[in-house]
Amino acid sequence: MSKERRNRGWYGKQDKDGFIHRSWMKNQGFPDHAFDGRPVIGICNTWSELTPCNSNLRDLAEGVKRGVWEAGGFPVEFPVMSLGETQMKPTAMLFRNLLAMDVEESIRAYGIDGVVLLGGCDKTTPGQLMGAASVDLPTIVVSSGPMLNGKWQGKDIGSGTDVWKFSEAVRAGEMTLKDFMAAESGMSRSKGVCMTMGTASTMASLVEAMGMSLPTNAALPAVDARRMALAHVTGKRIVEMVDEGIKPSDILTREAFENAILANAAVGGSTNAVVHLLAIAGRVGVDLKMEDFDLGGDIPLLVNCMPSGKYLMEDFCYAGGMPVILKELSGHLRKAKTVMGGDISAYAEGAECWNSDVIRPLDAPLKPSAGIKVLRGNLAPRGAIVKPSAASEHLLEHEGEAYVFENIEDLKATINNDDLPVTKDSILVLKGCGPKGYPGMAEVGNMPIPSKLVKQGIKDMVRISDARMSGTAFGTVILHVSPEANDGGTLALVKTGDRIRFSASAGQLDLLVPDDELIRRRAAWTPEAPHYTRGYAKMYIDHVLQADQGADLDFLVGKDTRPVTRESH
Repeated sequence: MSKERRNRGWYGKQDKDGFIHRSWMKNQGFPDHAFDGRPVIGICNTWSELTPCNSNLRDLAEGVKRGVWEAGGFPVEFPVMSLGETQMKPTAMLFRNLLAMDVEESIRAYGIDGVVLLGGCDKTTPGQLMGAASVDLPTIVVSSGPMLNGKWQGKDIGSGTDVWKFSEAVRAGEMTLKDFMAAESGMSRSKGVCMTMGTASTMASLVEAMGMSLPTNAALPAVDARRMALAHVTGKRIVEMVDEGIKPSDILTREAFENAILANAAVGGSTNAVVHLLAIAGRVGVDLKMEDFDLGGDIPLLVNCMPSGKYLMEDFCYAGGMPVILKELSGHLRKAKTVMGGDISAYAEGAECWNSDVIRPLDAPLKPSAGIKVLRGNLAPRGAIVKPSAASEHLLEHEGEAYVFENIEDLKATINNDDLPVTKDSILVLKGCGPKGYPGMAEVGNMPIPSKLVKQGIKDMVRISDARMSGTAFGTVILHVSPEANDGGTLALVKTGDRIRFSASAGQLDLLVPDDELIRRRAAWTPEAPHYTRGYAKMYIDHVLQADQGADLDFLVGKDTRPVTRESH
């Protein structure tokens, strides 16, 4: 018999409670010896037909189970809320914290000794990690993996990135609506997450860089048989982790988060990584700050993938994937423990690059600097961010007059007006799209270029908001302005015609309005009434933290590892 485990409090008792726990599980055909004290491994599955990114996870769960049984464990699969980024309104980000609650309470309430997190879509991975970290049982991640490359008219196309380009081309009269609609079917050719370096693939890459998954997890295509094999090996490894007592708190150290920041720069990762890493760090007690993301400022862009490059995740996989990136970054990475038990350096052992145009060497990068830039100033006292690798270089130092959209409805109603008083030098400002305002901080920060300017051939402008943008998007877009407008931030006080100065090199974002005028405006300002007044959304608005704190709920920060002692019978 195996040594005493957490699950013995459920399945090891020779009394009424033990009888109930075992007997009801036996109605699924589990034999007596499944309850002999062996590790019980929970498989936390976000499979859903409404989450296309995760639609292969039902199959991957079977691979994990094979590995758990092989290692002498007892696998039990359980569902949690699934967040379909492309399908949910108003935004999947509104529900990331709800998923984290679901994961945390499910892990705590059930008699499991370790957990495998099956996720993939943008908010699933961080939501699952937040919840699991708050319970701190042995945990490992298996991602759903990217889709195959999109194909249309004989060329590769990328989810998200090419959608934005095609949409703007239609608006500019450069692409027919018929061609636009034809591209739709060729873009998503298999199960899996976006095949660009969007938020889903970014988070899978950072999970690997933090040592919370096995090597190669980030880039193997969803339909590649090697991903099923990885799931199998992961199931075997989680049983060993329970025996070894390796928990998220052992892995998710400050050094691991710094490695994630460095890796995010190297892969040209999503701006959404900032808010997610801040939230995960808050769960494990790591004092991560916005300024820490400047660590990536000196790391060059190595991965030539959309939206910062031209290739897709399938190409990244075949070129060698994250192990090659970790090998290139070996001189920069911090020493940090992983789910394999050793240091993160082991993930790079034997790695070889098979296509140096897809993965560039450190001494011949795609771009010399690619890290997310943190901005501060009177317009963003607690910070804002911009992604230089996805921006237009000539706009990274800019001063211009603001044109203000008070909310998303205002933008949608007026952006295509031919008489909109904007020029290519204007700075578009969008309010009311932060954590409280939207609510959920939607991916609307990459505002469309006004139609009148599109017709003039303008492809990019400086845009500022308290919103996020898709990891597949691009442009000179300043995001996550904190505090947000609906929380009384300076953004709420901006008026059309005000001048704004933005300097990426200096990390500055300033509203050029005298202090006494801002005081007068603040005295006259009243917050917009919440859009939701009941249920989870109301709780979210009442308790959500600002973007610079990860937009977690205030009462969820930290963890609770106390054992469950009260019985339900």
